Amino acid sequence: QVQLVESGGGLVQAGGSLRLSCVASGRIFNYNAMGWFRQAPGKEREFVVTISWLGSDTVYADSVKGRFTILRDNSKNTAWLQMNSLRPEDTAVYYCAWRRVPHTGLNQDDYDYWGQGIQVTVSS
Repeated sequence: QVQLVESGGGLVQAGGSLRLSCVASGRIFNYNAMGWFRQAPGKEREFVVTISWLGSDTVYADSVKGRFTILRDNSKNTAWLQMNSLRPEDTAVYYCAWRRVPHTGLNQDDYDYWGQGIQVTVSS
């Protein structure tokens, strides 16, 4: 089993920034891609971004492209989501996800482990 713990969420004004972290622990094997998803109130969970094992391949949702950046440090089993120019529509619970293959995945079914989620609220 792999455990994922997100941190760094909170309340921020529109135009502000937040940095989410995701730390993995447990039976971690190498060559894992990961991703971030989010779920706003009354909506389905949606894809935000994914990054390959080496970090050489990333895919962003159009809604966050140019504002969000995903990074990872495999030596620390940690990934980050830097969120800039936040908008009220970014308000959601953000989930870190981990998959047992090295390449990126855009669908929730691509992922094997999930964090508990962390709230991000952007006020207007």
